[in-house]
Amino acid sequence: MLPLLKTAVPGPESRRLAAALARVESRNITFLSEGFPVFWDRAEGAAVWDVDGNRFLDLTSGFGVAGLGYGEKTLVAAVADQAGKLLHGMGDVHPTALKAELCAELSRLTFEAWGAGPGKVILGCTGAEAVEAALKTAALATGKRGVLAFRNGYHGLGYGALTVTGSDFFRAPFAGQLADFAHFVPYPDAGTDPVTYAEALALHFGSFAHPIGAIGAIVVEPIQGRGGQNIPPAWFLPLLRRLADGAGAVLIFDEIFTGWYRTGRRFACDYDGVVPDLVCLGKALTGGFPLSACVGKAAVIDAWPKSTGEALHTSTYLGNPLGCRMALESLRLLEEPGLGETVARKGEVLLAALRELEAKEIGFARARGRGLMAGIDVIDQEGNPDPARAGAIVEGMLAEGVILLSDGPERNTLAFTPPFVLGEEELRWAVGRLNAWGESSSRSDSSQGG
Repeated sequence: MLPLLKTAVPGPESRRLAAALARVESRNITFLSEGFPVFWDRAEGAAVWDVDGNRFLDLTSGFGVAGLGYGEKTLVAAVADQAGKLLHGMGDVHPTALKAELCAELSRLTFEAWGAGPGKVILGCTGAEAVEAALKTAALATGKRGVLAFRNGYHGLGYGALTVTGSDFFRAPFAGQLADFAHFVPYPDAGTDPVTYAEALALHFGSFAHPIGAIGAIVVEPIQGRGGQNIPPAWFLPLLRRLADGAGAVLIFDEIFTGWYRTGRRFACDYDGVVPDLVCLGKALTGGFPLSACVGKAAVIDAWPKSTGEALHTSTYLGNPLGCRMALESLRLLEEPGLGETVARKGEVLLAALRELEAKEIGFARARGRGLMAGIDVIDQEGNPDPARAGAIVEGMLAEGVILLSDGPERNTLAFTPPFVLGEEELRWAVGRLNAWGESSSRSDSSQGG
C-alpha cells in the first residue's frame, strides 16, 4: 500500500491550525517547522489521515501505543459501550468492578505467569506515574534512599521520574529542583561480552563510587526506547537481578514501551528469563487511553500500609472505568494466539531490510532491533552522528507520506515501532524510501567533495 497524498505536506489546513496553535500553546511542546506538523483527523490499521485528506503510513504506533493498529473494531465497540454506561468513577473510594478485573488480569499476565505470583497493582494515568509509584514502593520496602539508573534511560518527565531519567537534555533545565538520590551508570552495548559475573560487575560498575548496599532500587528499561532503541547483551538483566538480590534492592523493569509483544514476546525481559520485583506498564496496555500500571510481587507491594481512609498515593482518575474497560479488551486481543510470532516474523523482515540498508554504506549504521522495535543511526562521512540529516529525513519522509521519528542521545537514530498490523511489503517499501534518501545524500556528498 503506497500512501496517497492529496496536497503538499503540511497542507493548507494543517498550516492554518499550526499557526493558530502557536498563538495559544506554550512554546517547546509542539514542534513547528516548514515540514511539521500535520494535524491528524482519523486513523485505521497502520494508516493515518490528516485534516487535508492526506494518507500516511505510520511507523511509530503513536509513540508505541497502537500496537494493535488504529480503529480496531472490537476495541472501539468496547469504548462506545462503556461510554454509554459510565465515564468516570471514584477509583480509590468507590471503584468499579472493572478495576478489580483489570488488576487480577495484570497479576495473571505478569507475576503469576512468571511463577512468582500473585502480583499486586497500583494503577495510574501515565508511564511517569507508574515509575513514580514503583520508586515510592521501593523506598517503603527497603527504607533506602539511593536508586541506580542508567544513562540515556527514559522514564518520564514528572519530577520523580525525571530524577531517574538519564538524559541531560531533559534534566539540565530543572537540575536545581531535582533530588540527588539517583546514581547513573552506562547502559551496556550489545557487543560487550564479559565471561564471568565478577568480570561483568567490574566492567560495568567498576567506576561506581557509591556503596551498593545503600541502593534501594535499580530501575532499567530491558531495551532502551527513547534513548536509541538500545538492546543490551544477554548477561545484563541477570547481572542486575543478582546485584539487586545482593544489595537488598528492588529491581524495577520499565516495560512501558517494550511490554505487550512489542519485541515479539509479552515482555522484553522474557528473552532473558529474568523476573523483576516491580514492572511498569503503559502505552499498548489500552491501545489509546491514558492508563498505566505498576505491578509487583505481593510481598514488595505490601510494604504500603493499609489505607486508613486517606490513601498515601492516589489520583482523581485512578482506575477510570473507560480506561479499565479498554485495557481489558486490549489485553484480550493482545493475548490471542500467534501475535508474538507474527511480530517476531515481521521484525525479522524489518531488521533484514535495515541491515541491507546499512551494508550499502550510504550514511546509515548500527541497524538493530527485536520484534517491531528497531533503529538505525544516521551518520556523516566520518562516521559521526548526523542529527541534522536525521531530522531532514524525518521531515522528508513525512512529505512522502511516512510518519517516522528520530531519537537517541544525539537525535540521529531513526526509530521504528510500527503497528503490528503493518504488512511486510509495507515495511520493505518504507525502508526502501530511506535507501533513496541515503543514495541522494551520497551523491550530494560526492559532488561537494569534487
